[in-house]
Amino acid sequence: MDNVKELSVQVQYRDGRKGVEEIAVISEHVLDVVINGQRIYRIVCTKSDLKELVTGRLVTDGIIKKKDDIRDLFLCKSGNEVSVISDPEITSYPNGTDRLRKLPMCEWKPEWVFALADEFGRGSKIHDMTGGSHVSVLAREGKTLCVCEDIGRHNAVDKAVGFAILNDIPLSECMIFTSGRVPVDMVEKIIAAGIPVLVSKSSATEQSVKLAEEYGLTLICKAWPDRYEEF
Repeated sequence: MDNVKELSVQVQYRDGRKGVEEIAVISEHVLDVVINGQRIYRIVCTKSDLKELVTGRLVTDGIIKKKDDIRDLFLCKSGNEVSVISDPEITSYPNGTDRLRKLPMCEWKPEWVFALADEFGRGSKIHDMTGGSHVSVLAREGKTLCVCEDIGRHNAVDKAVGFAILNDIPLSECMIFTSGRVPVDMVEKIIAAGIPVLVSKSSATEQSVKLAEEYGLTLICKAWPDRYEEF
């Protein structure tokens, strides 16, 4: 498995015993992203769902809005470089809140949130083996559409967004679950993608809550199988 390697580790126990064990550790992958001949990103990630990762990053950074904005996307054989040709050609790259727009109202049900928490509770392949990955779950009307893993929580979100874009799934009808904390830059990603509901197993910051309120994002944190907190 490209994402996981076995390594030997020395283990020290509190009672003084020592030992050597074989453990699974997550493997980092470096991906260069070239857009219209210009190298724009170098992403450290796990070597899976790379086309989804790049597509999602372009969306959450406000560079594209839909699948048709990409004329071609080519992943080289080694998986170390993705080349993107945009349509029309990109001449500027948004940053900060320039890429954010008010989100439309979206109806959702508490049972959908608990379904996402249950989905995370069932575990995921890389995390179960290493304990070193973040997970994002994309869902629509309570049904899981995809589960994405990566060493970075932002990457995992981008993979889920990219999956939706490449499969013509309206993000305005989706909610997304993240295993990571929710700082401002995470909230910006979700708003830029046009996703109306963000659910996290972890906590938010004061600034991320304020930004969510400003743009109409429903922010749900500490979502566990038996409770959650809604801002």
